[in-house]
Amino acid sequence: MNPLDNPFSPGAGSPPPELVGRDLLLERTTITLHRLRAGRPAKSLIFVGLRGVGKTVMLNRVRMIAIEQGYRAVHLEAREGKALPQLLVPSLRQILFQLDAAAVVSEKVKRGFRVLRSFAGALTAKAKMGDVEIELGVDPERGSGDSGDLETDLAELFAAVGQAAADRSTAIALCLDEMQYLSELELSALIMAMHRCSQDALPVALFGAGLPQVVGLAGRSKSYAERLFDYPIIGPLPLDDVRDALQAPVQKQGADFADEAVATLFQATHGYPYFVQQWAYEAWNIAIGPTISNSDVDEATRTSVAELDRSFFRVRFDRLTPREKDYLRALAALGEDDMPQRSGDIAIALRARPQSVAPLRNGLIKKGMIYSPAHGDVAFTVPLFGDFMRRAMPHWEVK
Repeated sequence: MNPLDNPFSPGAGSPPPELVGRDLLLERTTITLHRLRAGRPAKSLIFVGLRGVGKTVMLNRVRMIAIEQGYRAVHLEAREGKALPQLLVPSLRQILFQLDAAAVVSEKVKRGFRVLRSFAGALTAKAKMGDVEIELGVDPERGSGDSGDLETDLAELFAAVGQAAADRSTAIALCLDEMQYLSELELSALIMAMHRCSQDALPVALFGAGLPQVVGLAGRSKSYAERLFDYPIIGPLPLDDVRDALQAPVQKQGADFADEAVATLFQATHGYPYFVQQWAYEAWNIAIGPTISNSDVDEATRTSVAELDRSFFRVRFDRLTPREKDYLRALAALGEDDMPQRSGDIAIALRARPQSVAPLRNGLIKKGMIYSPAHGDVAFTVPLFGDFMRRAMPHWEVK
């Protein structure tokens, strides 16, 4: 069929033509936003799941819902090598300028600018936090947000910005992706800042997303994190939802998927939304139409795997050191279906002592390649990555 009419859109954070299976999560989001806007207590949400389940898509949808409800909403993405203040300062500056746009001067908004200036200046002076210098056209407010202690100062800053939003009868939604890349100090400071907003009943919401290790990181950072946030798990789609995600877009264009083709695509992708989009995209381009057949999906499997090997998997593989590749190849060798494996068994496969491979394990967790679903276990954060490792290193053996 005509590739120009292809409704499917594989890509990092690209919205699917049909968002299915997430209605309950979106309903929880809407309730949280309504309650906070009305001054009622509500837990912020951190979406947790593996790569390719649509966490970024959810965050983008949450941001749009928040904007529709009158929130000032921003999307941020944590990254390796970039400090949390460097991410937050430009976004909070943007929010304050939006709040300052009204004709009537607000002293709360002006104070928000001064505290932000103090916060940025203090952290710039503390070189290890990186350069977060900004132009605001105001003098800093000495003694507020400028101690150089991130936990104390971020709470002061969030409170000042939250008070500015309340003064303008609006609310703020911070949508923070890839939270697993935050340091323990940064995550602790963020939790403390949201705790301050909750205690003061300020209209500030945090919607985060991250790999499964985020839950443990948050709990270790602050014991009350579990009372401050909910951690809904976003997983693969069941067969019925995959069917809806496939049929609804193509039927709008007079085509459909054969029942057997749907079942085959579901089996190949394990229901992970990113892979569903990739397989469906390829199947559409292959099919003569108007019905996408099982043989079309079989051919789409070949082209999809080749494309993922060139891009989705390869970019992660190329970030690994030789020893890290050995570790992941050993993990892949122990289970054909990417199930969790014991850390000790991986050490045995590498013919090494568990203590000697612990730094490799910890480094791979920090890189977001693996996580620990239970004490002593590890598993891939990227679905189907074990299959890729077996293809990428077919003749692997311990050096």
